[in-house]
Amino acid sequence: MNCILFDDNHRSNLLPLVFTRPVADIRIGILTIREKWEKYLGVKTSSLTDGYLSVKYSSTVEDDNLLINGAVLPDKNLVNRIKSLTPGEVIVKEDFVVAMRIGKDELNYAEIINASEGIILEDDIVKVKNTWDIFSMNGQSIRDDFRLLTNNRESAPLSHTNNVLGDREFIFLEDGAEVEYAYLNTNNGPIYIGKDAIVMEGAKIRGPFALGKESVVKMDAKIYSDTTVGPHSKVGGEVQNSVIFGYTNKGHDGYLGNAVLGEWCNIGADTNNSNLKNTYDIVKLWSYPEKRYVKTGLQFCGMIMGDHSKTGINTMFNTGTVVGVSCNLYGAGFQRNFIPSFSWGSPAGLKEYNLKKACEVAKTVMDRRGIEFDSVEEDIFTEVLKLSDGERR
Repeated sequence: MNCILFDDNHRSNLLPLVFTRPVADIRIGILTIREKWEKYLGVKTSSLTDGYLSVKYSSTVEDDNLLINGAVLPDKNLVNRIKSLTPGEVIVKEDFVVAMRIGKDELNYAEIINASEGIILEDDIVKVKNTWDIFSMNGQSIRDDFRLLTNNRESAPLSHTNNVLGDREFIFLEDGAEVEYAYLNTNNGPIYIGKDAIVMEGAKIRGPFALGKESVVKMDAKIYSDTTVGPHSKVGGEVQNSVIFGYTNKGHDGYLGNAVLGEWCNIGADTNNSNLKNTYDIVKLWSYPEKRYVKTGLQFCGMIMGDHSKTGINTMFNTGTVVGVSCNLYGAGFQRNFIPSFSWGSPAGLKEYNLKKACEVAKTVMDRRGIEFDSVEEDIFTEVLKLSDGERR
């Protein structure tokens, strides 16, 4: 059956991370949400998302279509329930649609995301509702993905040079992974090392932890539990309960905690984020739909950073900071708690990042990875610039 992952009307709660991608392409655990569904269903999926993203992330529509909420994480029971849907059936949970099976002529995006009637799902499900859910639920998601990916498979051999605390059974290396003279602790959860990834000597890692394909943990890095480093990334310094989507470098000393970084970010040496207020109060975070700071319910909450943003050396971020897409930040002192997309500057002042220059930088960065920054990517940049215009003013 043709499967489409759709963004519902709560997607704006996940900005700035979904300015540049459908919700299903958020990474949580080892895999993105899309990769999880494709693994369970055994098919490729397409997306039904915001109009300006639909050129890059188009939907494939056939006569019989299974639509699944792209913010919902799959499990075996939910997958079986969805696969059993008959034509015209809809599953709802609380105030959102979980899944539906419809024909080509019935596919109307507005009606899909606003549907309120259907089969009420009684079972508990996991949905990514807010940006801070990504790091909050990451530890359990790593455990779930680890079981999914390693079931009935044998790990590549782990070198005897490593110091392992806990059960080696919970360390899995894909082909080509290199791990030498590292400290690996699986007492709290598994450690997954992706294909051709490298863990350099002296690195200390506590599970649950996931390292994506061709990524690098640098020498003497300290990686705490519930952390994911996506593919083609570098990480060093101290990292705790954070998610790096991919193609992002935090290669130097500095602290990153209870944070989410999108793709194509670069974190300058000795950049730090606070994740705990001195008053120990619940952290507030900028809400795009409400245009104000809202309570997260968390005592520990660091930074959320959109794609293509970068920091200079010694940049400081306060507890509960949101950085938009394509920002260039530097300078002494703490940055503002909300930095709109396409902002350039320091705590002393911000100006609009010139679109042409931002595109040139993105093209250079992506060329280094053999990925083209084409007219479609430029159109997305242009739209995000327009959408964030009022925030910069």
